[in-house]
Amino acid sequence: MKLFSLDASIRAQGSVSREIAAIVEGSWKEVHPDGSVTHRQVGLSPIPSTLWANAVFAPYTPEEQRSDEQRKAIAFATELADELITSDSLLVALPLYNFGISQHFKTWVDVAITDPRLAASGDRPLAGKPAVLVIVRGGAYGPGTPREGWDHATGWVRRILEDVWGLNLRIVEAEFTLAGQNPALDEFIELAAQMRASAELLAAEHGKHLAGIAA
Repeated sequence: MKLFSLDASIRAQGSVSREIAAIVEGSWKEVHPDGSVTHRQVGLSPIPSTLWANAVFAPYTPEEQRSDEQRKAIAFATELADELITSDSLLVALPLYNFGISQHFKTWVDVAITDPRLAASGDRPLAGKPAVLVIVRGGAYGPGTPREGWDHATGWVRRILEDVWGLNLRIVEAEFTLAGQNPALDEFIELAAQMRASAELLAAEHGKHLAGIAA
């Protein structure tokens, strides 16, 4: 069995998204101890944003007229698509920055989706594959909170993973992760700890989903 794991955190240490994703992966490994994991850290090893434009326009350029940059972009998009298509399950961990997803994850999606197999009009080779999305927010934007509705990112990510690619998606959410770091959130430290504990339990459960065990 093969798992693909992507993390978009820009932090080498102290990344909550990476820590929760590790719990999901660990749960998967309990079922598939001999399985392989492909890691892509787009936050720590960003994909150059210029790759996207080259990957978009290369197919419209006669092959003999393509630049080296266009050829490299097509090859890279193929590599990204292959990582997903050849995996049995997918794990995506995303921290929200400035109320949105990181540019690194957006670039990864934009480049990967230029591969005809992953395009919205493609054959959906990922349809039905189990996937887990880990979403981490420094604050809280749920119903009844002062910033309800400020999270514009999670819906967009679900559109790509569920609607375009057809993944069988489950979600782990962790909020108030900046409580204890941002003094303005000190009153929520206890609540944040409870939410983190719940997210970790759910992460372990969803790891079994990735492993193919119905829950």
